[in-house]
This record gives sequence, C-alpha cells and structure tokens, in this order.
Amino acid sequence: MKIGVYYIVSSNTAGRLIDEANYSMIKRLSALIEKEIEIASLEELNQYDFVFTFIGGGGTEGRFLEVLDKLPRPIFLLATPNNNSLAASMEILSYLNQNDIEGEIIHGSEEKVAKRLSDLAKVFEVKKKINNFKIARVGKPSDWLISSDVDAKESKELNGIEIIDIEMEEFFKEIEKKEYQENEYTKLIKTKEFDLEEIELSLCIYGALKRLCDKYQLDGLTVRCFDLLEPIKSTGCVALAILNSEGIYASCEGDVPSLVSMAVLGELTEKPIFQANPSVINPETNEMVLAHCTLPVSMVNEFSLMTHYESGLGVALRGKIPIGDVTLFKCTGLLDNYFVSSAKLTENLTKNDLCRSQIKILIDDETIEYFFTETIGNHHLICAGDYVEIVDEFFKWI
Repeated sequence: MKIGVYYIVSSNTAGRLIDEANYSMIKRLSALIEKEIEIASLEELNQYDFVFTFIGGGGTEGRFLEVLDKLPRPIFLLATPNNNSLAASMEILSYLNQNDIEGEIIHGSEEKVAKRLSDLAKVFEVKKKINNFKIARVGKPSDWLISSDVDAKESKELNGIEIIDIEMEEFFKEIEKKEYQENEYTKLIKTKEFDLEEIELSLCIYGALKRLCDKYQLDGLTVRCFDLLEPIKSTGCVALAILNSEGIYASCEGDVPSLVSMAVLGELTEKPIFQANPSVINPETNEMVLAHCTLPVSMVNEFSLMTHYESGLGVALRGKIPIGDVTLFKCTGLLDNYFVSSAKLTENLTKNDLCRSQIKILIDDETIEYFFTETIGNHHLICAGDYVEIVDEFFKWI
C-alpha cells in the first residue's frame, strides 16, 4: 500500500517552523499506521493507492484552487489544530461542496487521524485492486440462480472487473490430465480418513482449476460445479476450498455476485471467506443457520471429509469455524447495492439434512428483515471478525 500526501502551506506564514512541525506530524502518523506516508509532488500523485492533502495552515485557499484540477478525487483534507489549518480546510470544503466535488476534513487527535487515514488507505487500495480484477465463469450460472447473472460488458465499464467465460469442455480436458501440484493443503487433506481414490480425483479437479487460473491470469473464478456430477462423478468442493485458502477467490455454482462479494470482503479484511446458503432463520430466537459443502481449509480449526450433500459423490469438507464475531455480507455483481451486518457465531452444527459445513449465528431484527424482504440472492459470505465499518466505508466511496 502506497500512501501519498500533497502538502500545501501559505507563503505568509512563519514558513520554516510550521513546515518542521507539520513534517514531524507526518512522521508520527506514519509510525502510528505502520506505513510510510510520502510527501509527493503533483506529478507523482497517480503513483499512490491513496492520496490526501495536508492543509498546513491558514491562507492556503488560493494555492489549493491552483492545484485542484490535478488532485485525485475524492479530496481528503488533513487539518491540524494549529495555524488556522482547520479554518482554511473548512473554507476549502465549502467550495468543494458548492461545486459537487466529494471531500472530507480529517481532524482530531493524532490517534484518530491515523485510524481514519489507515481505513481510507485500505479502502482505496482495495478499490484500485478490484477495479483491475480478472475473473472467470467456468460454465454458466446454475439454472436455479435466476438473479445471479452479471453482464460482462457492464462490469468492465462500471467497475473495471473483467469477466471471461471458459467452457466446461476445456475444464474437463484439464481434469483428464490428472495432475496437481502438492502444497500444504493437498497434503493436509490426504491425511484425513476417506477414500484415497476419491481424494485424488478431487485434487485433480483442483489442479485443473489452478492451471486455468494460471493460463488466464485470474484473480478468481466461479464454477458450474453440478455439471461435474455426471461426467466426472465428483465435485469441486475440495478444489474451491484449496483455491480460497491460497488467495484465489473461488465460488460455487457459477455465482458471479458471490465471487465479487468474496473478493471485496476478502481484500478488505485479509481473511478467508465462506460462501454459504441461508438454511434456517428463526425470528423468535434471532438465530440463523448457514451451510455449504466447501469452505477455505485455512478458515477452520479442524475439519473432516464427507461426500457432497446433494449428490453423495466426491469429497466435501465439514469444518468447524471458531466461535465469536463474524461479518455477514453480500453485494451485487455490479457493486451497486450491498448488505453487511455483524453477527455472533455460536455453534457449529452436524445436521444430516444440510450441506456439510454448518454454522448457527445470532443476528438482529434488521438483518432478519433484510433476508425476508430485500435479500441479494441466495448465497451470502461470512468471515471471522466484525468488519462492518470498513465495508460501509468501501461502498461510501465506490
């Protein structure tokens, strides 16, 4: 992450002393966020993931206007408690508002300012990465996902996310090679008690998808995985579990909105993401059960191997996710709508009539209302920890 600051100070202030104090503040802020903040020239600003403008003191309004057209949007104004910096920043922000230019003043204790800069830097770093993502649909969305298709042209034009299509036949040909590269996750899975031939086949499916990722230089993919059942007699559950553990976003059933949601939540939190079906919601107890047959190996304390739930074929994971705070999230494939809520994971379940990995969470009334009246598709995404604030911040500036 590269953070740049454009520094503005008036010539009618006590120049050197003010500059020394402000430069010292930048160093302290760098130490607090544990990332270097570099003072940049106008010509260098496009090299940074996040840029803010340091209003070094009063009398800077005219100088700000001189450079306004070269500053990246939105415009964040750092104001100190000294030398009329805040007053000048307020005058500048008023001008921005009058001209429909997004902006914000960052002001307060150095700890508060550092937290705000760190959050914004993360948001804009992720925004830049997502805007350059390349993902693939391996086969079309499953027939039952009637609200989960995404227009590739719109995606590229609106958000910079490139979506390509890979035919299932190409995927099948890769599986026929029966090759995969060993890694910590393949080795771990082979230590579990299960039919070794079935494990090997599931790992060959992983190898096939990994090669497609390498061939097309993908950041993520989604697979019409139920089409594996007849010709291959297996599933993609283990393959997706490993890919997600490796940092390659991989969703089930050709679900592009879930794949985009995985990428957004994963990049913002730097945590592994579980794609799951909401299976039960109890409005009386505010409990919700979610389940699916795959989840990242890196997300669980322990796991066992079973068959895929609906088919009884292949290899699927039953994992135990740590008890505690989680974030529940979903966005549309075009990033024009989203839902996020914190929840409390209270129990890992082992029901026989649900997909293999199952969790029970406590949700609030507003979340229940969302699922019953405004839900964004079926699948939703879960990660450990409460990241509602950073998700909201991301969509504020999208």
